[in-house]
Amino acid sequence: MNLTFDSRLLLVPINFRKDKKNYIIEDAASGEFYEMPGICIEAINLMIQGEHLGEIERKLKMTYPNEEVDLLDFAQQLLELQLIEEIDGVKVARQVYQKEPLGFLSISPKIGKFFFNKFSYPIYLILFIVNLILFIVNPSLFPHYEDIFVFDIMVLNVVVWLTLAFILVLIHEFGHTLAMRAYNLPTKLEIGHRLFFVVFETNMSSIWKLASKDRNVLFLAGLCFDMVALFIALICQLIFSNSLTLGLSTLAIFDIFMRIVFQCFVYMKTDLYFVFENITGCYNLMENANKTIRKWLPILKFNSKDEVEFESERKTIFLYSIFCIVGVGLTLFLYGKYYIPEMIHAAKILLPGYLQSPTSLVFWDAVVFTLQVGIFLLLLLNSWRKKYLKH
Repeated sequence: MNLTFDSRLLLVPINFRKDKKNYIIEDAASGEFYEMPGICIEAINLMIQGEHLGEIERKLKMTYPNEEVDLLDFAQQLLELQLIEEIDGVKVARQVYQKEPLGFLSISPKIGKFFFNKFSYPIYLILFIVNLILFIVNPSLFPHYEDIFVFDIMVLNVVVWLTLAFILVLIHEFGHTLAMRAYNLPTKLEIGHRLFFVVFETNMSSIWKLASKDRNVLFLAGLCFDMVALFIALICQLIFSNSLTLGLSTLAIFDIFMRIVFQCFVYMKTDLYFVFENITGCYNLMENANKTIRKWLPILKFNSKDEVEFESERKTIFLYSIFCIVGVGLTLFLYGKYYIPEMIHAAKILLPGYLQSPTSLVFWDAVVFTLQVGIFLLLLLNSWRKKYLKH
């Protein structure tokens, strides 16, 4: 179906509102969100009023004499986004995507507001400061790679670590869930990945219904609950003397501490990445930064057509690109300080077990541990499969 300057368009039901710099457009049927500048909104309003494309372009050129206005190109983009229902009264064939079913609607917004309100925010901030002071005053509380080896049996260590990590990550994600429900928004838990880490994720796609200042609360909600859990674990370290309690609290500190540090690696789409993106108002920041980094590194392919178009965002993208490079360096440092020593230590314990008799405990300890690692890798591969097959 050809678009001409005489064409009149009927759009699908959409909602839009002003954001920091531009406007957020919501496709009411699919639940997809798009960012568009003010000139696009004016064009859409004129389309809704029944103006043909040629007249809309003429009016916009008068209103925006310094802007490049091409209504045929814009209409084609709307068509590709499946935001056009009819062209000159003729239905447009389009693939209709149903909204992804979300849940947790049984959780009352009042429960969410109990944990996230103007009185609770200072409490989370105070806990962050107290936790920081405890680490400074007691450096021995800092995690060590041997903290995950609570027991002599590796299988038991893995079971305890995975169980505790599962509980703690659910606490983190439940923070996001309660914050979403505080604003009466639906959500659900999903399994995803960040680099080589299998993670739980709270679906926060409907967050774009909120104003920019409210979105930050939802992005930081998981870290708020992390602060509470970390404070409890640190206090347990200070007041209890039982070896099992100390071992479990040390493991909890290790897991929470690493997750908080992980959130600072904004080269992955962590909670703090979305906060940074939201504060600056530069959305698709990671994608634009990847293009910038490709220009810096000759070994990576760069297409000049991918050049960043918005001059106002260049400084922010440049700063974020620096954060990405530093973040990769810090990740390598953490691997060298924690994860690689953990694997070496585990290998020293397990490898001799394969040489033992199948009737011995150490042999089966090594075998079951290997199976546990295999399950982790399968979850990771499944997460990659869902991501890359989708795109």
